[in-house]
Amino acid sequence: MPNTLEFADLGEAIGNATAVLRNNAASAGLAVAVPTCPGWTMHDLLAHQGMVHRWAAAKVRDEPTRHDPEVLAEAAASDDLLQWLDDGMVDLLNALAGAPDDLEVPFFLMDAPAPRQAWTRRQAHETTIHGVDAMAARLGRAPLPQELWFSPALARDGIDELLMGFTGLAHYGLTLPRPARVSVQTDDGLGAWTVAIGPDGAVPASGAHPDADTVLTGSARGLYTGLWNRGDAFTTHGDPEPLRFLREQLRVAR
Repeated sequence: MPNTLEFADLGEAIGNATAVLRNNAASAGLAVAVPTCPGWTMHDLLAHQGMVHRWAAAKVRDEPTRHDPEVLAEAAASDDLLQWLDDGMVDLLNALAGAPDDLEVPFFLMDAPAPRQAWTRRQAHETTIHGVDAMAARLGRAPLPQELWFSPALARDGIDELLMGFTGLAHYGLTLPRPARVSVQTDDGLGAWTVAIGPDGAVPASGAHPDADTVLTGSARGLYTGLWNRGDAFTTHGDPEPLRFLREQLRVAR
């Protein structure tokens, strides 16, 4: 089980990132384009995030989830999309706060903590990355690591969730005909990971590897946003092709 952040810290991250979404939307407007989500406007971004919060709340409560088009139509019909976004966030936090520590509901990632913690963690990073998108919409570019609001510790946790939780899932089809290792190493002492990708899939592991084909180095915040295709504030050493493949394939809908 991963060494993740505390439940309260992850819950706070959901609230903080939702505030970033709301405040940047209020500043830039709902019609502005989101450069880190090609084809989306700020309205699309907020509608998506509110939909995902409602979906996750239903998962935590072990209730049926609503169809995406129904929820997106509700967002489109809302007279106050920012309030609609807040309502979904509050519903999610209430669902998480009301769930027992030993909650038994399905969760979909590998190397995950217990379900209550895992769902809180997933939504903390889902919302944080979309907060970055909202900043990008206001700025007209991906924000730099020093412009971001969240801590290096949160970024480190997000890297761990992405690499240890997502890369080994068969759903993403992470295979390469010629095996390669991608090592991700923070230069602020917060951790290192290696993903071995070959014909049969990807196998993630904690720690650096001395024979990695590709090595990424940078701050935890730069690597976190970079691995999620929200900027390039990191340095690549070695063969760039495995990294390009990894970034292209890891696109998460929830």
